Amino acid sequence: MAFIPKNYIDKAEDISELVVKNCNAYLPTASRLCLISTFIEDGLRMYFQWSEQSRYMDMSWNCGMFLATVFVLINLVGQLGGCILILLQKHVRIACGILFFIVVLQTVAYSILWDFHFLLRNFALIGALLLVLADSEVESKSLLAGIPSLGENKQKNYMQLTGRCLIAFMFITLLKFEISFFQLVQDFLGTIMMVLVFIGYKTKLSALVLVLFLTSLNFYYNAWWTIPETKPLRDFLKYDFFQTLSVIGGLLMIVLRGPGGVSMDEHKKNW
Repeated sequence: MAFIPKNYIDKAEDISELVVKNCNAYLPTASRLCLISTFIEDGLRMYFQWSEQSRYMDMSWNCGMFLATVFVLINLVGQLGGCILILLQKHVRIACGILFFIVVLQTVAYSILWDFHFLLRNFALIGALLLVLADSEVESKSLLAGIPSLGENKQKNYMQLTGRCLIAFMFITLLKFEISFFQLVQDFLGTIMMVLVFIGYKTKLSALVLVLFLTSLNFYYNAWWTIPETKPLRDFLKYDFFQTLSVIGGLLMIVLRGPGGVSMDEHKKNW
């Protein structure tokens, strides 16, 4: 951001802090809801497309309808159950562990391991889940005010660092190497903001800009509701839409809680 006058950056940071302050009452719930939206959507998909999903797994792995149905049931119960626990802020570690298991399970079951695009998106989802865990550490710390917890605080900082870094993988999948002015500007500005979030510099401002940026791109490129239900493209766009929304939720958590102790912003305070 060296090419932008410092007073403009300072004003923009003041605006971002004002946004957080005014939205502080409902921003935690909104960020969690956005973050788990892809798991809610996929869990509901398992319910409404029960037979189709079971047949697909049976055909893909030739595992028999019983094991295919068990797979669908695990995804359905695990995802919706984990999301309910996160929204209620109950047993968050267990809920995140379940959702992490679902991400890994689907990576193997749907052969995502060999699809670079989807693999990066799943890494971003894991990063978002780590931010949920770090956020729960903040909540529990506020309930135990005055009790020192140096080890947990260090763990939380590293979870925030890893979460920030993994979320960067989501943006990589949005880069399009097309020769057009709009696309080049989009890639350039988005990359700068993502790098700043990655290293933890001007983090809240950069994350807020990315939230607005990704939200605009998501509604523009992944408008699944405009596609007829009979078209397969609708399901692909819906998948992309809710996965992007989950990463937006992770970025909202960064806006709310900051980058954590392992960041340039935190080190600047000691200079």
